[in-house]
Amino acid sequence: MRCVCPSRALRRQTACMLSEQFLKLLKSMTSCCVVPKPPVRKVAIFGGTHGNELSGIFLVKHWQENGAEIQRAGMEVKPFLTNPRAVKKCTRYIDCDLNRVFDPDNLGQTVVEDIPYEVRRAQEINQIFGPKGSDDAYDLIFDLHNTTANMGGTLILENSRDDFTIQMCHYIKNALAPEHVPVLLIEHPHLKYATTRSVAKHPVGVEVGPQPQGVVRADILDKMRKIVKHGLDFVHLFNEGKEFPSCTIEVYKIMEKVDYPRNKSDEVIAIIHPNLQDQDWQPLNNGDPLFLTLDGEVIAYKGDCTVYPTFINEAAYYEKKQAFVKTIKMELTAEHIRSSVVDQNTS
Repeated sequence: MRCVCPSRALRRQTACMLSEQFLKLLKSMTSCCVVPKPPVRKVAIFGGTHGNELSGIFLVKHWQENGAEIQRAGMEVKPFLTNPRAVKKCTRYIDCDLNRVFDPDNLGQTVVEDIPYEVRRAQEINQIFGPKGSDDAYDLIFDLHNTTANMGGTLILENSRDDFTIQMCHYIKNALAPEHVPVLLIEHPHLKYATTRSVAKHPVGVEVGPQPQGVVRADILDKMRKIVKHGLDFVHLFNEGKEFPSCTIEVYKIMEKVDYPRNKSDEVIAIIHPNLQDQDWQPLNNGDPLFLTLDGEVIAYKGDCTVYPTFINEAAYYEKKQAFVKTIKMELTAEHIRSSVVDQNTS
């Protein structure tokens, strides 16, 4: 008895059916791994946290007059000038650094006549955009800063476990490729920043330089503007239901602040070595020059591992006794995410 083989058309049909079944199975398995996240409806863009960092100030003032560029369907985007008195005087701050006082002690401090202006202002900002740590707090805050250091367009993260902001950074980096967009992770057990943006559930710093204090450079402003645009585009896509598969990004994790060499009178006695100047994010190895005294002595880096300095010779950090910060490279991985609104609509 001769075996009758199925026709070529039947074999094709069977293969297609098996393929469709496999794709459905694969899709169901993939959807099980998706982590639903709340939609991001309230977004703020802060400028003027430091009154002499002008790119964010110019952009926020522009967007307050004409906000069409930053508006996206399904969410509120509020441009806000955080330190108006410092902006008016074109100085970093009036009494103290606004970007360091969003801690429980300052936010809970009793308002008296001699309270520092920035502490009072922090409490006002916390009332408008917070309270910090509450369900009512804004979902996302972009805090716009300039640096005199050669950091390019840097994104600053505060939480290594925030899938949403890691995914956003991944999106922005891809949108701006091949341009280098470093991500600085300031999560540290002992270095507490208490930033203005930390009021939000998802705080994101945007640090763009080099730009002198009290100056606006068109190229630096444009770089900042593009970062914000792509960040808002990401939020819009997320709210619309787009899924973002698991991703991994390279970040620079802050390890230590390094001061200038000083004498017994606490005066700086050495400056950033020319080989280090403007080399933000570049590898620094044992024996590489760090500082140069006015007598010509080279002070070298002594360390067991390669580090990546940034905020090199930042003008605002002389008062903070900081010549640069040491970082190490590491990777952060975000879960596969989508807005939980999609699940609610399909249930």
